[in-house]
Amino acid sequence: MGLFLGRGRKARRAYGFDEIALIPGEKTINPNEVDITWELKGKKYEIPVLAAAMDGVVDTKFAITMGKLGGLAVLNLEGIQTRYKDPKEIYKKIAKASSEDVTQLLQEIYQEEIKEKLISKRIEETKSADAPAVVSAIPQRAERFGKIAEEAGADIFVVQSTVTTVHHISTEYKVLNFEKFCKKMNIPVIVGNCVTYKQSLELMQTGIDALLIGVGPGAACTTRGVLGIGVPQVTATIDCAAAREIYFKKTNRYVPIITDGGMSTGGDICKAFACGADAVMVGSAFAKAEEAPGKGYHWGMATPHSNLPRGTRIYVGTTGTLEQILYGPAEMDDGTQNIVGALETSMGNIGAANINEMQLTEIIIAPEIKTEGKIFQKAQRVGMGK
Repeated sequence: MGLFLGRGRKARRAYGFDEIALIPGEKTINPNEVDITWELKGKKYEIPVLAAAMDGVVDTKFAITMGKLGGLAVLNLEGIQTRYKDPKEIYKKIAKASSEDVTQLLQEIYQEEIKEKLISKRIEETKSADAPAVVSAIPQRAERFGKIAEEAGADIFVVQSTVTTVHHISTEYKVLNFEKFCKKMNIPVIVGNCVTYKQSLELMQTGIDALLIGVGPGAACTTRGVLGIGVPQVTATIDCAAAREIYFKKTNRYVPIITDGGMSTGGDICKAFACGADAVMVGSAFAKAEEAPGKGYHWGMATPHSNLPRGTRIYVGTTGTLEQILYGPAEMDDGTQNIVGALETSMGNIGAANINEMQLTEIIIAPEIKTEGKIFQKAQRVGMGK
């Protein structure tokens, strides 16, 4: 398969959310009667949505609100929340910085040492409000921070890097052995990120409990421009879902995949599930919430990198409460609010009673799907023409 790029070199065609559409079903279901719950290591969650581990999105207050609403919010253990006891002034500085100066400012802010006492404190703050505590760290710090997080009462630990593989090579630091790490941890371990079938299969074989899919699709991420790597999320999700199915057939152990990034509307999220996702991780959509600590500003996890930043600060504004963004009532017509309602309504029209049935949805390649018949919306910059 593939097309020739030149003599002796082929490339496979890959697809993103804007290039596909979902086919309505031969039966329809009342959206109020579909089941959108998902499971992680035997525990069921009300909605299959996670807020990304980005400092402009998640702090403990946001995590508590998200948890009360049925979702999960991931706190970055290497971010502002664990470097500064009171980060309010830091957020103000980031918001006030010019576009020319903000990257250098972020690099300086993130040079502050991570304080292990703050890791425990942030987790305890979340748990004291009876909300699930989900935290994230890079592989190099996973063993140390994983132990601290577990002792503090964390419910889920996420190991996350730009590209995660089983066969990482380094002479500068100790490489994380995922198999040993998962056996050592007594709480679910989510690992990411990856975009290929083989990579997914190998990571699942180490004993991880869920897998994050996506390299560079986030609204504030510049990895694809800086490094030139990545796979559009439709193809990435489908390929990794295929690995999940093969692994399940061989072992009878189901490892959920979580499409991470590249989704800005309810329609994108619906397409992710149709491509095989069990849950989705979203950043920019939640950066717009009143509860988000960034107050309308959003930046990628690799934006503050001291040597090669792979993200940027963007302004997404504040459009409503987290509850509005998740459940409505929507006051905007562009699909950025009531994303849970959008998923339920899409499933109802497709005839999918649950997420597993949604994953079997018929998909077509339709790059004109968002523009067909929308000339007035485009000309007036309303609805789908914004």
